[in-house]
Amino acid sequence: MLDHVIKGATVVDGTGADAFTADVGLRGGRIAAIAPAGGVEESARSSEDAHGLVLAPGFVDPHTHYDAQLFWDPFATPSMNHGVTTVAGGNCGFTLAPLKPEDADYTRRMMCKVEGMSLKALEDGVPWNWSTFGEYLDALDGRIAVNAGFMVGHCALRRHVMGPDAVGGQPGPGQLDAMLALFHASMDAGGWGLSTTQSSTHSDGDGQPVASRHARRGELLALSRAVGEHEGTQIEAIVAGCLDRFDDDEIDLFADMSAAACRPLNWNVLTIDAAVPQRVPRQLSASGRARKAGGRVVALTMPILTPMNMSLGTFCALNLIPGWGDILALPVPERIARLRDPDVRAEMLRRAGSPEAGVFRRLANFGRYVIGDTYSAANEGMSGRVVRDIAAERGQESFETLVQICANDDLRTVLWPMPTDNDPDSWELRRRTWEHEDVMLGGSDAGAHLDRMCGAPYTTRFIGDCLRRRKLVSLEQAVRMLTDDPARLFGLRGRGRIAEGYHADLVLFDPERVDAGPATLVHDLPGESPRLDARAEGIVSVRVNGTETIREDRITGAVPGTVLRSGRDTRTVATA
Repeated sequence: MLDHVIKGATVVDGTGADAFTADVGLRGGRIAAIAPAGGVEESARSSEDAHGLVLAPGFVDPHTHYDAQLFWDPFATPSMNHGVTTVAGGNCGFTLAPLKPEDADYTRRMMCKVEGMSLKALEDGVPWNWSTFGEYLDALDGRIAVNAGFMVGHCALRRHVMGPDAVGGQPGPGQLDAMLALFHASMDAGGWGLSTTQSSTHSDGDGQPVASRHARRGELLALSRAVGEHEGTQIEAIVAGCLDRFDDDEIDLFADMSAAACRPLNWNVLTIDAAVPQRVPRQLSASGRARKAGGRVVALTMPILTPMNMSLGTFCALNLIPGWGDILALPVPERIARLRDPDVRAEMLRRAGSPEAGVFRRLANFGRYVIGDTYSAANEGMSGRVVRDIAAERGQESFETLVQICANDDLRTVLWPMPTDNDPDSWELRRRTWEHEDVMLGGSDAGAHLDRMCGAPYTTRFIGDCLRRRKLVSLEQAVRMLTDDPARLFGLRGRGRIAEGYHADLVLFDPERVDAGPATLVHDLPGESPRLDARAEGIVSVRVNGTETIREDRITGAVPGTVLRSGRDTRTVATA
């Protein structure tokens, strides 16, 4: 007997093949039967009529930071609401294991700073009762609603072996061997591979470059070779050039790491803007170099615009503009006084517009900012307005106006920069870039930067765009890009497609309604800390391993997810 039958659905199977109408029968967490509508004759405990609805494989998000959130939110909201059934965590070199007890506070403060997680939520919502990577995975196993796999973070490895010397130091005699042994043990326990960062934007809770940024080439290649000794593994890496464009050394490093491991390497995130046409070819040259060396380098890119809000009151990308960090780190009263000084503002703008600001120069066009949440009577009516319009009314320069508004709120004002890459040429460039063999959709950062951005709904918003708005790719292509493509990159066994014998990770949606609602601020983290959330529209049902976890955007409470371990749940993916 079947457990459940979905009748008459328009099946988009994830391969890119044409959609077809079928009944799909489930049993024991897997897809047991696929037949033309009315063709499943075996009896079932339950069934549903899905005529007019699309049935697709569950979406796979290749870049998340749900490592901590899954402990207080096993449903990985809002990703699961938006059809995501499998997430990859442990990215950017940051993981919660392996962990020594004395390093827990350092790790919490680092995750708070570098990934924008609530310190209160980390303190109150995570048990911190493991030591090894395997114990961390065991702590999640059996209590999550999504499938989740985790990379092993370079920063955690360094901290565990080198202690405080991991920041600023190099491994001493025997320490690299100890790091490699710890890494092998973590991989044997099911780690998906190595994640590491050398990005200039990644600093710890003390404001110092995170541990992996101090690693030299030999250490990175040694760890990469270790990746290749385990089945079903990957590399995920970030360098400074991921923000804008790679230099030659970064291209060579990516290519050599992948070739040393004989495993794919993915990086986050390829930004696409027709105003900077040379960026995409330069970034993708890393992929060409890797293929010549026997490796494969894959760029993740987001298929939607995901703005990140800013603030003069808390740490954000504005702090990374040269010369701005010292001012924005001052106590609030002193910070306001400095920002009100015309000479200080002029120097800040000069630094922001100089070549040394690099990619951050685009943040300094303050006339294009939209005022978000405000907190004072003086700012009543400002929310939703564009700064340049307010400045014109006041006869002021835009940055002066923005500072006045923020000062009225004691710098709590939420600021939303308007995207600069929302023009037809940029969307056409995206469509062409998606066709590249080494480009994959992803980069949501779900679980991180919780009150600054909401990338998790990229799946439903992208599908809605394809069906009803931009129509840049077909429905079948869009589903393949969200399912089979990432599943094949990670070597997921039996996931990413609708096929007999595959795990029953499924999303059922209404093609006339599927979309994502606007991001709204909610206070539902431990300690009532804030985060941005967005409702899923048109998602009728989500199933993980055959069990329904979402019905009409409501969580059922079931936790059928699996901690996916390398080798057991993943196979090795060839680099050529």
